[in-house]
Amino acid sequence: MNTVLITGCSSGFGLDIARHFLAQGWKVVATMRTPHESVLPASEQLRILALDVRSDESVRQAVEASGPIDVLVNNAGIGWLNALEGTPMDIARDIFETNTIGTMRTMQAVLPQFRERRSGTIVNVTSTVTVKPLPLLSVYTASKAAVNAFTESVALELEPFGVTVRIVLPGLAPETSFGQNAFGRIEEAGGFPEPYADYTNAAVAQMRQHSGPVTRSTDVAEAVWRAATDPTCPMKLPAGADAVAAADWDA
Repeated sequence: MNTVLITGCSSGFGLDIARHFLAQGWKVVATMRTPHESVLPASEQLRILALDVRSDESVRQAVEASGPIDVLVNNAGIGWLNALEGTPMDIARDIFETNTIGTMRTMQAVLPQFRERRSGTIVNVTSTVTVKPLPLLSVYTASKAAVNAFTESVALELEPFGVTVRIVLPGLAPETSFGQNAFGRIEEAGGFPEPYADYTNAAVAQMRQHSGPVTRSTDVAEAVWRAATDPTCPMKLPAGADAVAAADWDA
């Protein structure tokens, strides 16, 4: 029976990715910074572990406790919405430490077992904000674009060892708490910088009134499943109708 290790499973995409793999009969190691047993149905096929992708020791312990795995899904991430001038450097560092370095850290931790077995798949969940420039997302986009770039490069390094690497790019997903958390952090950081007030308020209002196609977290779960199990899947796979529309490649 195959085993998948998924980061960031407490809500949103990660929670539905875990549910999807469980429904397909896989063993699932669902990790969270603060484990909540109640978010997923009890199952003999499920383990819930603590994992903070910002910590070398936390990642080491979780991977060691998981035992052999077949697929790693890097889903853990944090959002941020503000002009560059309104982004404190400690927040920028935290975003990169979580979204970018955290992904590298978990990959490094599982690669020895994948390389030794000459098999394994890694799916990195990024975002379609990396496809088209959008306002107020410069720092967040940079953290996710970096993941896209190093994933494409590391795929070449790992190909001789039989290890597959894929990227799933979700679109706008208002049903998740991700966007709400991003807006909440703006207030914590003191709001938008005054010179950008009119521009940022208009941009945020437009985002909140979005009435076009959106991405459901189940769309992302299905895309991750395909990326993990379908050998014909392209390296970059958009998830959701809006993501497909934004992508510059064939889905």
